[in-house]
Amino acid sequence: MMTNPPIIDIDENLRLLGTAHVATASVEAVQTQIADWAPDIVAVELCNSRHDALTNDRRLDKEGLLKVIKEGKAPLVLIQSLLAAEQRRLGMDEGQQPGAELVAAIKAAEEADLEVALVDRDIQTTLRRAWKRMKLREKIGLLWALMAEEDDEDEEIDLEKMLADKDLLSSLMEELRELSPGAGAVLIDERDEYIAHKIAGVRSKGKVLAVLGAGHLEGVASYLNSDIEEDKNRMDELSIIPKSGKVFKFIGLAIPIAILSMMGWFVYNGDIESIKENGFYWIAGNCIAAAVLCAVAGGHPIAILVAAIASPITSLNPALAAGWFAGYAQMKLREPTAEELTDFLKLDSIKLFWTNRAGRVLLVTALTNLGSMAGAWVAFGVIALAA
Repeated sequence: MMTNPPIIDIDENLRLLGTAHVATASVEAVQTQIADWAPDIVAVELCNSRHDALTNDRRLDKEGLLKVIKEGKAPLVLIQSLLAAEQRRLGMDEGQQPGAELVAAIKAAEEADLEVALVDRDIQTTLRRAWKRMKLREKIGLLWALMAEEDDEDEEIDLEKMLADKDLLSSLMEELRELSPGAGAVLIDERDEYIAHKIAGVRSKGKVLAVLGAGHLEGVASYLNSDIEEDKNRMDELSIIPKSGKVFKFIGLAIPIAILSMMGWFVYNGDIESIKENGFYWIAGNCIAAAVLCAVAGGHPIAILVAAIASPITSLNPALAAGWFAGYAQMKLREPTAEELTDFLKLDSIKLFWTNRAGRVLLVTALTNLGSMAGAWVAFGVIALAA
């Protein structure tokens, strides 16, 4: 017997339907609710970019991959892909892909000639805000937690039970908060508020059925029950990508300035030995850290060499990143085929980051940047202690 997905009626003209994103029951529930409850508007937990990705045959091309590298978006794409891969892993036994119930909602609405409202915040904005709010240890912990799931192949998850059990869904949300309070606030609380504002903006148009992930059901309902209204200023605030903290910026600029100033002083005083010693520390620290993490990502030997050469130089220029050069070299040396570029968007296993050439380019880019940053900090610390 199919478990009934959770439903919350805000009033007679606004109903929230909770889904599990990957459960067959969710797809059937969406279709049934549209047919039986007969809404005028179907609001779905999607932004324009996710809508296009789900409803169109979106493809990743070489130009798009290069753009991701140049714009420094590799870490965000990796996180998004890791989350999508985990959802696909959960959905495989159900025969559904993540977002299938949202596509079903849109399709059923269009067939009934109903208005469709996209009520979620742009996925890139959400990921960028979450990434900015996370501490370094939280970023590492999140990546580790997502990748560790791959090892637990015997895990069995009853998706219909999870869908029906609000307490279980709440506990899963709380686990995310415990892993990263900052990211939890962005991925859960902020999105609840943003979605509620968007739904409030279409309530006056008629009877609304909102199809949301069940984990957001209670939060969105709480805002709507408080008579929240669409507030453009507040939504603009929730859509701003916060800039890096002043302390982080200061450190990022202070390290190269300090290193160059120190070397300049040694040159002025003709202290060749100090130049050699501290230059060695700087080059070794940057080269080793960037090369090691590039190798961990499965980089080509030449990409590893490029990472090692670029890191000491790019660490002195905040406008450049060693990962850009290593990623570009990796792409040219192990160029992804059209099939691999397409398959990357269907990633259903974390292991494919190392076997899919498109995924490996992104991994090389992101990890090389991380290694270069860590190497610069360590090298500066050693130089400062030796001074």
